[in-house]
Amino acid sequence: MVQLRIVLDAVEPVVWRRVLVPGSVRLDKLHRMLQAAMGWQDSHLHSFRIGDQLFGMQFDDYPDDEVDEKSVTVAQALAGGPLLAYEYDFGDSWLHAVHVEDFSRLPIGLRFGVCIAGENACPSEDCGGAPGYAHLLRVLDDPGHEEHEQLLKWLGGDFDPEEFDIALANARLQAVR
Repeated sequence: MVQLRIVLDAVEPVVWRRVLVPGSVRLDKLHRMLQAAMGWQDSHLHSFRIGDQLFGMQFDDYPDDEVDEKSVTVAQALAGGPLLAYEYDFGDSWLHAVHVEDFSRLPIGLRFGVCIAGENACPSEDCGGAPGYAHLLRVLDDPGHEEHEQLLKWLGGDFDPEEFDIALANARLQAVR
């Protein structure tokens, strides 16, 4: 079992999750677990970097030094160090620092990811990365702003940047196969 703390870089308020994941899962499944815990929709490309090694989807024109994420387990990848960088959506460039807080064996194997803590809502997909998210929050905080109604409509209604539902995160994690 691996306990991870995932922190989304360069956003305020800070968005983070603490999750337990099986060390035996491959990085492609860890990606789906991170998506579920954070609240992303998994509609963009991604990669992991651990030390000097790049792990990715091997999609289209992938870099020559990229290792196929389907060929490596979390435990194997973490032999490269206790910190990994996870990038989601190369256009918006959502960078996540993933810290290994604990690595231990359980008497009964962990089958699913489990979110045990977290704070704040994940930014909306396609909002323009950290700068776009900061702009979105400024506009939503100002009902008189010319873009206020348009962005509310785009979001599908109200958005609370401080909202985090651990039960929903765990329901999404239970659905990861």
